[in-house]
Amino acid sequence: MTIQIKQRLLNKVDQKEFIIGVASGSGKSAKSTVAGGGDMILALNSGRFRQMGVSSLAGYLPYLNCNKLVMEFGSREILPIAKGFPVVFGLCATDPLINLELYIQEIKTKGFTGINNYPSVGMIDGMFREALEEQGISYETEVSAIKIAHEQGLFTIAFVFDKEQARQMLDAGADVICAHLGFTKGGMLGAKKALSLVEGAKVVNEIFSVCNHEDRQVIKMIYGGPVSTPTDVKYMQDNTATMGYIGGSSFERIPTEQALSSTIRKFKNVGQKGADEFLVKMLEGAEKHYEYAEFVKEYISVNYMTKISLEDLAQLLHISRPYLSKVFKQEVGCSYSNYLIEYRMHKSIEFMSQTCFQLAEIANMTGFSDYAHFSKAFKKYAGQSPREYVERLQEHMK
Repeated sequence: MTIQIKQRLLNKVDQKEFIIGVASGSGKSAKSTVAGGGDMILALNSGRFRQMGVSSLAGYLPYLNCNKLVMEFGSREILPIAKGFPVVFGLCATDPLINLELYIQEIKTKGFTGINNYPSVGMIDGMFREALEEQGISYETEVSAIKIAHEQGLFTIAFVFDKEQARQMLDAGADVICAHLGFTKGGMLGAKKALSLVEGAKVVNEIFSVCNHEDRQVIKMIYGGPVSTPTDVKYMQDNTATMGYIGGSSFERIPTEQALSSTIRKFKNVGQKGADEFLVKMLEGAEKHYEYAEFVKEYISVNYMTKISLEDLAQLLHISRPYLSKVFKQEVGCSYSNYLIEYRMHKSIEFMSQTCFQLAEIANMTGFSDYAHFSKAFKKYAGQSPREYVERLQEHMK
């Protein structure tokens, strides 16, 4: 079964399809995952807490028995809904009240496809981490759990936080190495501080640098931190070797918060005498554009082929250009101009791989007024001219 699941996912990667995993906390979101074409479900305790209206951080605090909670809602709500669909059990491997081998066997018997090391000691640092490790509560126990599950024929997803942990999980037989970038930002309950996209990409690349295994193919995925929207995922796809994305808050919590708040406002406006349609649209616009950096990224993704000025975007958002520039750089980790150039370069490489466009056409299609400007920017970005890049690409395809 594990071999079939892994091969199915690898086949999707070969077909240039992006793998999506959803960390679910209820039967309702599990049903939506299946209907929406997701590839796997992760039953994690934080997912259940999100359904209660509290932060994912609650999954790391001693409110409820983690494994008991996941076993309960996973068996009762998710497995019956997702029949024949991969469902991975979020296992707190450091639970001192379980025998790992026997408990993992129970997980398998219940019908779960595999395990994931969550909650993980890897998210904890400082004095508390030291105190935990003194008591034998360590990341190494999570590695042991992945090894046991692998030996029992279960599918294994390993959350890792650095390249040394990636090495350990590879040796343990992990099928998926998922670079965990911290709690997801965004929405009402999201992390207020997170790595920038640029910083996150550096962490991911460092982790993935050790993921080429001699004996078998490993699926490389990302989770959390600054990655919470399709635009963020596209950035990571362009700048790292990730094959897929696992999300919890980005699928379960943030869309629900936004949709529910917006719908309630619309119903309220219906009941108000003389409600002004223009005012309603303004409120919707203010809500949509509140995340300024996200608005800019989305705007670029749709309009990269045209002239885009940060000054114009600032006017659209009714804020100053310096403020928008500062906010964008803080969140994304690079300047607006660098982000725009990188985005256009990635799009030009996509067009080059299709072999049906002339280089001058590609320059025009990616927002450059003339080929000379495009060629200069491309050479600075890729270290070779567009023509040299295309020639090497064609040579590689022979």
